[in-house]
Amino acid sequence: MKRDLQPGIPSDGGLSLNVLTDDDVHKIHQATLELLDRAGVFVENEKALDCFESGGARVDRDSHMVQIPPDLVEEAIRTAPSQVILAGREPKHDLVLEGSRVHFTNFSEGVKVNDLQTGENRTPVKKDLVDTARIIDYLDEVDFCEKALGAHDVSQTTFPLHNAEAYLTNTTKHCAFGPGNGKLLNKILKMAAVIVGGFKKLKERPIVSFTTCPVSPLKLIADCCEIIMESARNNVACNILSMAMSGGTAPVSTAGTLVIHNAEVLSGITLSQLTRRGAPVIYGSSTTAMDLKLAAATVGTPECALISTAVVRIAREYLLPCYVAGG
Repeated sequence: MKRDLQPGIPSDGGLSLNVLTDDDVHKIHQATLELLDRAGVFVENEKALDCFESGGARVDRDSHMVQIPPDLVEEAIRTAPSQVILAGREPKHDLVLEGSRVHFTNFSEGVKVNDLQTGENRTPVKKDLVDTARIIDYLDEVDFCEKALGAHDVSQTTFPLHNAEAYLTNTTKHCAFGPGNGKLLNKILKMAAVIVGGFKKLKERPIVSFTTCPVSPLKLIADCCEIIMESARNNVACNILSMAMSGGTAPVSTAGTLVIHNAEVLSGITLSQLTRRGAPVIYGSSTTAMDLKLAAATVGTPECALISTAVVRIAREYLLPCYVAGG
């Protein structure tokens, strides 16, 4: 596995950027608890509503609003593992997510590709997924494989299965996918189990993990709930990734955006832990600011870097593995 020289011993040496004080983190946490308790989150899935209600949350079936008490949220934070293993098809690519360890992956969800032969900027097809998987597999700088592109030349009702087949069979690194929904997630797990030699071995060495995004502001839509709950039931890591935008789906202020972001991720983590206590989760962020002139998300900007840095600080306070978009 790719480990620090002194595994298990936290290290804060080297370059670091701390944009939040301990008091800042405490205020964001308390504001998040108040938001989840008083305003709550919209939960579209009936089974998820049942799960929240049985766990002690206040559920309004008519409005689909769920108000989550602070003790329920904090218990979920405590029971979520502080360490997550992302296994590769080859053990040399195994990763340990915890503490101050840092790994890198490729950009996910590209919507266009430059044709290698003609240079044309076009919609990607499945062959492009195969090519990018092989490139990612070759690059030592990329520690695990995110789905770089989506196949548009296949049925769009089952495209997550085509995406998974293209990557799982063309890289020896761990693969992370947005599976679309819970049903397709389970089919992808069956594919992974065939590769490693059965579900027992897949449980020992999970070569896949999944990503899902709440819809900002403060919505856990049906597919998102399914992915969180099915990941928990199968004990595979789920990256619960907020994509809030300052000035768009979140307040303009960084502090306000971080509260919305935190509430969305923690509501998902709470659902995960209510489904299966101790299920592996990753505290995810692609949260950034909105360009108020273009009404578009800004990436690769100082604002994105600032938010990502703050997100890492919050996740470390919770002792949760973290995934953030590059600045």
